[in-house]
Amino acid sequence: MLQALRKLVQQVNNAETLDEALRTIVEGVRAAVETDACSIWLRDGDSHQLTLMATEGLSRELEKKLVLDADQGLVGWVAEREEPINLSGAANHPRYHFVKALGEESFDAFLGAPIMHAGKVLGVIVVQHRSRKAFDEEDESIIITASAQLAGVLAYAEVVENEDLQRLGEPSKERIYKGLASASGIGVGRAVVLSSQKDFRSVPKRKVSDPDAELAAFNGALTELRTELEQLAVSLEEELNREEVALFDVYARMLDDQAIGGEIVRRIEAGYAAEYATARVFEGHVRVFTNMDDEYLRERSADVRDLGMRLLAHLAPSVSERKDLPERCVLVARSLVATHLGQIDHKRIAALVSLKGSSNSHVAILARAMGIPTVMGCEELQLKDLDGQELIIDGYRGHVILNAKPQIREHYNEVVAQAAQLTNELRALKNLPARTPDGKRLILMANTGLATDAIQAKEVGAEGAGLYRTEIPFILKERFPSEREQSRIYRQQLIAFAPQPVTMRTLDVGGDKPLNYFPIEEDNPFLGWRGIRISLDHPEIFLGQVRAMMSASEGLDNLKIMLPMIASMQEFDRAEQLIIRAHEEMLADGYDIKLPDIGVMIEVPAAVYLADRLAKRAAFLSVGSNDLIQYLLAVDRNNERVSNVYESYHPAVLNALQHVATAAAKEGKPVSLCGELASDPGAAVLLFAMGYRYLSLNSYALPRVKAVIRQLPFADMQEILALTADFDRASELRSFVASELIKRGVDPLLLSRVTD
Repeated sequence: MLQALRKLVQQVNNAETLDEALRTIVEGVRAAVETDACSIWLRDGDSHQLTLMATEGLSRELEKKLVLDADQGLVGWVAEREEPINLSGAANHPRYHFVKALGEESFDAFLGAPIMHAGKVLGVIVVQHRSRKAFDEEDESIIITASAQLAGVLAYAEVVENEDLQRLGEPSKERIYKGLASASGIGVGRAVVLSSQKDFRSVPKRKVSDPDAELAAFNGALTELRTELEQLAVSLEEELNREEVALFDVYARMLDDQAIGGEIVRRIEAGYAAEYATARVFEGHVRVFTNMDDEYLRERSADVRDLGMRLLAHLAPSVSERKDLPERCVLVARSLVATHLGQIDHKRIAALVSLKGSSNSHVAILARAMGIPTVMGCEELQLKDLDGQELIIDGYRGHVILNAKPQIREHYNEVVAQAAQLTNELRALKNLPARTPDGKRLILMANTGLATDAIQAKEVGAEGAGLYRTEIPFILKERFPSEREQSRIYRQQLIAFAPQPVTMRTLDVGGDKPLNYFPIEEDNPFLGWRGIRISLDHPEIFLGQVRAMMSASEGLDNLKIMLPMIASMQEFDRAEQLIIRAHEEMLADGYDIKLPDIGVMIEVPAAVYLADRLAKRAAFLSVGSNDLIQYLLAVDRNNERVSNVYESYHPAVLNALQHVATAAAKEGKPVSLCGELASDPGAAVLLFAMGYRYLSLNSYALPRVKAVIRQLPFADMQEILALTADFDRASELRSFVASELIKRGVDPLLLSRVTD
């Protein structure tokens, strides 16, 4: 039975259309349960009517034609109760609804289970047989498993509004696929599927009589690949800084004799063909990376796979190279990697889509730096026949839309046009302050991490960097950067903003930001060894970084240092002592540097309740809203299963934010917030009214937030904040804030979603 279930799950995963998946399930479940009939009913949008979509054992002529009301029949009862119902003598039950043409009058036993996704009933799966005996527990287990599997297949239907269920199975109709929003923006273009010419496993095992000839072919392919990597690096030099382009040097070194290249040579010398030797060696390395527990290292498996496929392509070059590419390309691949960005002129790249990977992968980091809308982890997207089709990529929400209906295409074209017009209008605000009509001032700064971030921030009028993520240079390297290297990178940021301040967060790795050369293996990395905990356990790393920051600030004096993940006064005390020690050492070495302000990130609940004490000691407080919300609500924001629980307008979140602002004000210390919450104009209004006078946000959102602040009197903001105290539900509170802003004269276009 277990084997049959596994086979069924695999077949459903391989289905290319909804119709195929439904047919696979009804046939597979009917056989596994050894019953007379299996049927699937799906809900039709907001009407909650249930449509018979597939059946084995009942009349197939009624598929996609027979519709039951929400309260009709045993099927409606299952949907209503949202739990399995197992009956014998079903025809005698008060909820039984007889449909003559269906042919179910001879079936006495009934077992139905709801198809649930994200707390909603998408449909019902039913098995029936003629025996009066009810189905047993094993039968229940099978249809519950089938129900869960079908829920995953149907998940994308959640985002299709007013879509006729009868059309869902037709591949030519509009499809909306959900992935991870990894780089914001809207991209419209034709799909260019980047597929390797062959899979490692497809390369046949072959012995050769002339290993020397194979070695010559291999070395020739190796030379060509090295040249290709160099050209890719050159093509991206103007867009990326030296640390980011250095990634291609890492790829090249993997091919050295002391690394993968040497392993391939040894297999060739043992008498195997160059292609086979290459495929086997790379397949083994990909398997090792894929099976690693560390998320960052698993991401590197895509890089290793891409390198191997490129080498195979040079060993057996394709004769079908692309000649005519669309003017606007949406690059799509099973596993996008950084080298893909160099294959096409970046000005022609409308967007990126990867079936695998996360927003922490190298390609996502580079896409954000280049301003290319990107969706990662779009696992349900089918690559077959996708090439050349028009796609709309919504990088704000993580949606990929295939075969968009005319009205949807028109909507997104309008969004793009409106965004472009709004962007042009907002440029006029670049050199104007974020000041309310009644004279209250808000300082808007930028979140940065790459060299290009500072350029973008200055272009939109950012008044400094409220959060410089020092971990980004560490992530982009294959080793710890030296103190001198760090100092050079940090000085670029400090110079870019001088005399405006740059708040540098000390190394914040661990959790979802691992270093491949500094492995951290933990069952629960978000609650483990990360942030300041690592720095205090490795003072040599912390001291080196702090010295690099301070040496970079010499003659500029615009550096502030911020400590992440502080959860106790002991941690702050120890970190402060180390910073003072580093400063004294630098003074002894002849540097003329003042001690930077030392602040604390409030991002764990313990820090919220220590805010009054921390405010007495620290020069400033800064709320890290992304992590704080995650920890307050006990939800992994990268987990799609619970993403609906991650709610920044949750009353508990707003109460915590008010508590921190009050504690800072009591001690006369500045308080800021950095994170996605600051990019939401409505939330920015609430934060300003709470007492936050500094917000650090992404450069794309900054002009919108500034425009809203300039349109609304501060007194109105305080009124809106006071009215939110009566709300218990986050969704209602969010809607109320938006409606109040519009009612008081804020342009609705400024409130459209900027980040997820």
